[in-house]
Amino acid sequence: MKPAGPLWALGTMSGTSLDGVDAALVRTDGVRIIEFGATDYRPYKEKEREILRAALGRWPGEPGVEEAAEVVETAHAALLSGFAGGDVVGFHGQTLAHEPEFHRTHQAGSGAVLAEVLGMPVVWDFRSADLRLGGQGAPLAPYFHHACARWIGAEEPLAVLNLGGVANITWVDPDQDAPEAEGACIAFDTGPGNAPIDDLMRLRRGLPRDLDGALAAAGTADAAIVQRFLAHPYFYRVPPKSLDRSGFDWLVTAVAELPDADAAATLSACVAAAVGRGLEHFPRPPARLLVSGGGRHNATLMALLAREMPCPVEPVEAAGLNGDMLEAQAFGYLAVRVLRGLPTSGPATTGVAALVGGGQVSEPAKA
Repeated sequence: MKPAGPLWALGTMSGTSLDGVDAALVRTDGVRIIEFGATDYRPYKEKEREILRAALGRWPGEPGVEEAAEVVETAHAALLSGFAGGDVVGFHGQTLAHEPEFHRTHQAGSGAVLAEVLGMPVVWDFRSADLRLGGQGAPLAPYFHHACARWIGAEEPLAVLNLGGVANITWVDPDQDAPEAEGACIAFDTGPGNAPIDDLMRLRRGLPRDLDGALAAAGTADAAIVQRFLAHPYFYRVPPKSLDRSGFDWLVTAVAELPDADAAATLSACVAAAVGRGLEHFPRPPARLLVSGGGRHNATLMALLAREMPCPVEPVEAAGLNGDMLEAQAFGYLAVRVLRGLPTSGPATTGVAALVGGGQVSEPAKA
């Protein structure tokens, strides 16, 4: 199936924050964004989160993985069945483990199961092909970020930062016609995002997050811990590079002796400092930094980012985009690229040796 014209693609995302499933329609020919459509969200229930959290770091066949996959498939089927008008689904699944240094990744959930339930083609397993060819398998949204930059009419290079459980950034030159063109995109995981802050809040306060960054705003960051964090070898690696959610789990232990507010302030400072450190890898400073993901609602984190960046820091809504749904839309866009045989990643975004089109396509059985 290699359609020549635009399709309505229904993209999904269930991020490392384990909050729930995002779904969004986007009309695209795999190059341009034609139109954005309906969106919806289905939160994971607490019991579902417990099952997913217990399976983090595990691989197919290990205890708890089958139960996690069932949670993912059930939640996605319930949400996606409420949409009308989609031609194809781009299904990311739930990342349980990601070890690019060993060329392996694990997203729970079967696209073949969803294809049968929904009765429509499902593109899934987007990362494996990239990893097999020596890439990091992440981040995968950069080509979509390039399309977004052109859709909003950007005339200068900009950066898009996704603040999910892990933070990733894309530097985009909208003057390049295609996202795979040399110099069009540079992307990498900057470091931890919301994950350590959320883990701290759950451990200390029994809360899912630091709402609006209020706790961090009341504290003072421990400069010694921030410096120790920035001395980690990850920050000396040249991108492309990517992280697993657990890559900086030691941070929560590092702030164990600090009062709650100081611990939250320290973790927030680490997240922002990692983004600032990433600036050295850009060809030139971006004209603006657009922030998507749950972290953009954290006023303290956004203020810390503004201090680190040489340009305005704004939520993506300032450019007419939907920060809650950007990654779901990205996988809808990528699904159409897969159907059209277009690359989904390349040397400048994942470090793969050559342009690669990831993803497998599952069709529902013929009646």
